[in-house]
Amino acid sequence: MSPLEPGSVCPDFALRDQHGRTVVLSEFAGRPVVLVFYPWAFSRVCSGELSALQQLLPRFQELEASLLAISCDPMFSLRAYAETDGLEFPLLSDHWPHGGIARNYGVFDEENGAARRSTYVVAADGKISWAVHNPLGTARDPEEYLSVLAELRSGNEFGSVCRGG
Repeated sequence: MSPLEPGSVCPDFALRDQHGRTVVLSEFAGRPVVLVFYPWAFSRVCSGELSALQQLLPRFQELEASLLAISCDPMFSLRAYAETDGLEFPLLSDHWPHGGIARNYGVFDEENGAARRSTYVVAADGKISWAVHNPLGTARDPEEYLSVLAELRSGNEFGSVCRGG
């Protein structure tokens, strides 16, 4: 399955976060959401990306955007990961059925059994406004997400960026 394209309506989901709380995407209706799919907790590139997002969290909040990170790791691993790396935003477990949500978004890597390194910026209307898909070993630039959110706030729309992989 190919990744979802800008303009697509986001498939709704309910996943547990690192604390066991259920997070439902549709409950964020009316505000932008950044969905950050990442392959593995505790891996070097993922840790760098999510630490950068933690540092930028106040800027996401200024733009009234929610940040949700999704991997196929189990909830208890995500709790240990969040505590170890000081991550204060929701880390959602797409562990069972394994990768079900990543598959719905077209970003499950069957060969590695993990989510691909993909990000979707979802507008307040629930449609994908922007997407980026990077190869496993290539970090994304979270400043891009903030730029997209700022443009959405001013009424502009975006497209997608694919960097191989």
